[in-house]
Amino acid sequence: MASPTPADPAAATALAPILRAQLLGPQWPTMDPFLFCAHHDDAYPAGNGAFAPAVPLEDRQIGSDFSGKDGWSMYHGDPVPGFPGHPHRGFETVTLVRKGLIDHSDSLGAAARFGGGDVQWVTAGKGIVHSEMFPLLNAEGPNPLELFQIWLNLPAKSKMVEPHFTMLWNERIPRRVHVDAAGRKTTVTVVAGALPGAADPLAPPPESWASQPEGDVAIWTLHLEPGAEWTLPAAKGAKGDEGTQRMLYFFVGDRLRVGPQEVDRHAALHVRAGQDWQLTNTGTTAVECLVLQGRPIAEPVAQYGPFVMNTQAEIVQAMNDYRRTQFGGWPWPVQDPVHGATPRRFARYPGQDAEERPEAAAA
Repeated sequence: MASPTPADPAAATALAPILRAQLLGPQWPTMDPFLFCAHHDDAYPAGNGAFAPAVPLEDRQIGSDFSGKDGWSMYHGDPVPGFPGHPHRGFETVTLVRKGLIDHSDSLGAAARFGGGDVQWVTAGKGIVHSEMFPLLNAEGPNPLELFQIWLNLPAKSKMVEPHFTMLWNERIPRRVHVDAAGRKTTVTVVAGALPGAADPLAPPPESWASQPEGDVAIWTLHLEPGAEWTLPAAKGAKGDEGTQRMLYFFVGDRLRVGPQEVDRHAALHVRAGQDWQLTNTGTTAVECLVLQGRPIAEPVAQYGPFVMNTQAEIVQAMNDYRRTQFGGWPWPVQDPVHGATPRRFARYPGQDAEERPEAAAA
């Protein structure tokens, strides 16, 4: 990772947009109010007609395979890749699917198959059990799957709200296309958080920190053509280096310049949120970035696996509640439901008919 040395080192230090940089690994570093960010990019092979890989699995640690062998993992799936039924309490999951399809099922009775740019947003609140399976629908060729899963904390006042499940469909998510002076395009996909020049984002769940004006939460993805320039606008809730915080994840492309600083490796960049910064793709291939932004909740965090509360006593209570109630029980006959062989996109909310979507579009 490299950055130029300006003539005035003192001024350069004062104006440097990047406060900290960290190379990307399997799980990406986050800042309050975010708890976790994982980028899953799996080159799954052809399916066997029963939604599982049509290759031997004996050399994998089935039930906990994060090996990335041959470019893909089974995770906790057996024999279908994915994450069978598991509980959450006290936070939210935001799942952005760039390629492929995911099957969701939960203890509310909700179900969905989504992908190709769709986003699923689940408020766990006082407790939910859900599964996220990756069925390999194509038996004739590869089944690529790429997604981000982001965990967004809930403030103490909202940790025991009723669970909530919603879908943000790809074709409804706002996008802004900026064309610079040289005719090169930057496309910004606005999952959450208003962006000047773009349509208003879809509403996040009502109890989310992203629904609170003081939360100043933004989730954007950026695609810059080679040579493209675009100005990342200052966050409205930032005051100097205080208030709103922002992480810029550079994960595709050769080189990215942030203000005067050049970045030549994929990295998580803690960027000063209180100023506009020009982003320039200085490489020969497209650059892609994820932006996570928010004002810190600034409360104690106690976490044990899928439970995120404020105290250890609350963690113990969460574990006891789950053992006693299973957070409402599991209405599905198996722990890893798959929603058929047709590559349809749909969502069925509790007590409602299924909402059908057009065939998945490219993200």
